[in-house]
Amino acid sequence: MPRPSQQLHPHREPALTREAATVLLLRDTEAGMEVLMTRRSPTASFAPGAYVFPGGRVDEDDAESRPIALRRRTQSRVQLTHAIAAVRECFEELGVLLAEHADGRPVSASELALMDRSTPADVPFAQQCAQRGLRLATDRVFAFAHWITDRDLPKRFDVLFLVARMPPGQMPQADETEQFEPCWVRPADALQRHADGGFDMIFPTIRTLQRLATYANVHAVLEACASERPLWSSCPRGGLLKGAEARFMEHEPPYGELALVCPDGQIAHPLDWQHEAPVPLLRNVQRLTAPNASVMTGPGTNSYIVGDRASGYIVIDPGPNDFDHVGRLWRATQGDVRAIVCTHSHADHSPGAVPLQALCESRPPILGLPSAPTARPTARFTPDRALDDGESLRLEGGMDEAGRRITHTLRVIHTPGHAANHLCLVLEEDGLLFSGDHILNGSTTVIDPPDGNMSDYLESLDRLDEACAAFDVESILPAHGYVLGFARTAIARLKAHRLQREARIAAAMRKKPGGTPQDWLEMAYSDTPRHLWPVAARSLEAHIERILIRASEPAPQPSRFDPE
Repeated sequence: MPRPSQQLHPHREPALTREAATVLLLRDTEAGMEVLMTRRSPTASFAPGAYVFPGGRVDEDDAESRPIALRRRTQSRVQLTHAIAAVRECFEELGVLLAEHADGRPVSASELALMDRSTPADVPFAQQCAQRGLRLATDRVFAFAHWITDRDLPKRFDVLFLVARMPPGQMPQADETEQFEPCWVRPADALQRHADGGFDMIFPTIRTLQRLATYANVHAVLEACASERPLWSSCPRGGLLKGAEARFMEHEPPYGELALVCPDGQIAHPLDWQHEAPVPLLRNVQRLTAPNASVMTGPGTNSYIVGDRASGYIVIDPGPNDFDHVGRLWRATQGDVRAIVCTHSHADHSPGAVPLQALCESRPPILGLPSAPTARPTARFTPDRALDDGESLRLEGGMDEAGRRITHTLRVIHTPGHAANHLCLVLEEDGLLFSGDHILNGSTTVIDPPDGNMSDYLESLDRLDEACAAFDVESILPAHGYVLGFARTAIARLKAHRLQREARIAAAMRKKPGGTPQDWLEMAYSDTPRHLWPVAARSLEAHIERILIRASEPAPQPSRFDPE
């Protein structure tokens, strides 16, 4: 975790969340599956005027209504309570009641007309149902998604989004107080109307409809929810794109950067890629992106500046030999660079080191690992001093408010794989991993033999996972793309992706043993756009090399202690 003293924004405690539930009532039509939506009051304190699904807060009485609620054997008590709340809110807001008689008969329109929908009603909802011998059909209500309102908003909810089939013979009628204009709409049509500016919706509703639109019918939705677990859980974060608020879920590239820079949900961080000035990530960490955007480099190569005015700076990956980029690095550090570290020798990472060194009067040492003989001619690199695995680079600055010396310590980790001389760095005090090209945000790194080696790459991922555990690393700062959050999860997913790809390649090789790498590429990378196949072919070669080596190794001998 970054030190509070290094955060850019003062700590603010996000508002507490309130439990709530909402239900997506679904029906199948000839035009496709539709969902029931309704427009909130323009004077509502939360999402005024927006189209939503019926729902509201979970009340204490909802838990006490369990005796009249039908329950699946696998349905938890918490989910049942939320389902009861959603059924109640749906009845109060739209007059739709998911209930039945003890003999299975549906609720009739005449019975519904006699029930009191007002809030609060003279007779509580559960009591009205019990008096009529009704049982809530909560055994047919399933969890679809779990949303927690963004940290920046003053009113926050912890909401379970549920799905259910619309009961037959009922017609929605808005209460004309909280909800207006109930309408049936196909998810794709609702999204298009929103894009056209005529159907206002909030972020969770949009994302939920996007997922819902991938299902062909109600049965497919309910089948997907049979596990009793929400299909996803999210507490979005917001940033600025072109000056406007934009929100992102955990799996989207900007999320980890927003978590690092604005942990309490402040909408203050610009996410636009630019190359003119460094972007502050912490008080002691800045990112300057080189203007070398391409298919291979994404928005450009990230150069990182670690330190402060009192301590001086270490520059990580000065980037290509670009006159303007190097000059910006020099100006951002006021020329007080104590060391220049190159994570590896590739042409978009290390060539800027010598010109940056020449600009600084102190001629800071260029540090890293020398390129191996396997490196391509365009990737030759010789540092002033080779770094040792496990070595620490330390900057000492001024004093913090408690009178303690502020330090910035970078721990070196040798991580061959992408390149034989690749290394990563951990900023120990703030739990940050500078991953170079070993881990990227938005793409997987290329492993290009002979300098790249897939077995080394996977073993280095394990080393980085161990380092993240040892130094409590939550954020990964890659050489391309935004900051990654959930560091150990990201590493585990990356390794799993590589092994899954390798399994597909091995299967292609078995299926077509006389085939060529191009044949195997087309089979194993059929899920990858064709224009990326030339790049994928390089990693394919690394996987093939690993597969063949492993196949030639003798099988491990069973231990005498192994069971027969």
